[in-house]
Amino acid sequence: MAFVTASISVSADGFVAGKNQAADKPLGDSPAIDLHRWMFETPEENRAEIAANTDADAYIMGRNMFGPIRGAWDLSWTGWWGDEPPYHKPVFVLTHHPREDLPMAGGTTFHFVTGGIHEAFERARTATGDGRIAIAGGASTVNQYLAAGLIDQLTLNVAPLMLGAGERLFDGVPPLKLEQISSRAASLATHITYRLR
Repeated sequence: MAFVTASISVSADGFVAGKNQAADKPLGDSPAIDLHRWMFETPEENRAEIAANTDADAYIMGRNMFGPIRGAWDLSWTGWWGDEPPYHKPVFVLTHHPREDLPMAGGTTFHFVTGGIHEAFERARTATGDGRIAIAGGASTVNQYLAAGLIDQLTLNVAPLMLGAGERLFDGVPPLKLEQISSRAASLATHITYRLR
């Protein structure tokens, strides 16, 4: 059986993105971009957590994480990550608009799934066998998988800032039993990992 994880950066007040997300500000209004300072400004200090974000056998993400496009696809858009995304494995993108598979350099192929979270999960499980599936984000996607009881382990990378509004983690999720299995304070985030029971 595949092991399913999610790791997501979150503000101290529970938001993973601010209001008014757009191509020029993918995480929304400032200071939401600071949610990820720990990855880019102190990568050596957070080497284990960064590595854990890219060591799955397959990934699932929402359309908003793949790009800012709404409605019909702009086929020139190939994601935020340039020609060689960091995944190097199959990535299943949830969307309401069909699109052909998108192979990228380095082994990443984006597969666009129109049948919802369960179809994406089954396709990822088929791709991984007994490997690890990572629910990559954003908030809506993680919340849907949490609500469906399909995540085994959740890591919150808590940044010391408040956003006040935006995309909130745990919206629409019924009460969960979380067992803390690790925590580590770093200079720009505290990493807390839970097992879901």
